Amino acid sequence: MDAGHDVVLSNSRGPETLGDLVASLGPHARAATADEAAAAGDLVVVTVPLKNYRQVPVEPLRGKVVIDTGNYYPQRDGQIPELDDESTTTSELLQTHLQGAHVVKAFNNIFFRHLGGLARPGGSPERSVLPIAGDDEAAKRAVADFLDSIGYDASDVGPLAEGWRFQRDTPAYVQPYFGADGDHTGPGAQVTADVLAEKLAAARRYRDM
Repeated sequence: MDAGHDVVLSNSRGPETLGDLVASLGPHARAATADEAAAAGDLVVVTVPLKNYRQVPVEPLRGKVVIDTGNYYPQRDGQIPELDDESTTTSELLQTHLQGAHVVKAFNNIFFRHLGGLARPGGSPERSVLPIAGDDEAAKRAVADFLDSIGYDASDVGPLAEGWRFQRDTPAYVQPYFGADGDHTGPGAQVTADVLAEKLAAARRYRDM
């Protein structure tokens, strides 16, 4: 689904490594450094291994809406005590780092292959819903509008502290979008607001498996 947004991409290896991806995305996309991408975006999506969250540039993101897609995988990220003892959440860690930005948790609970395939235009009976969490109401409205533009409804779960409800190892994490057969390689399945609400209500706090 082409929503017509201009996209500025960055990674840790440099803009020159993103040529093929930019070409595949078309004329609305370009590559830049992390600082340049942060400065360019009205909405900035942060997708990094959680262990690297302190590398996200702070100053260019002050005052901006930042969508955090991160999840905690101890086998990749190492043990993070404040997540292990559940005294905070992944997005709250990023918010503490990004002083002055407005972090909204989104996109972390859907498999990337399903994100494009399940998008539907507004009003479609087949439209899916994605959860969001954040401490700033205006930021959450901006993210909900963005989700609408790319084919999804938004379910406001509450403040960032409630983001654990759709973290890894909760009922709302990725599997509802797999479909009845549970095959993540398939086309995916619609998740309605009622289905998501049921999964969120049944959520248990993250436990290190």
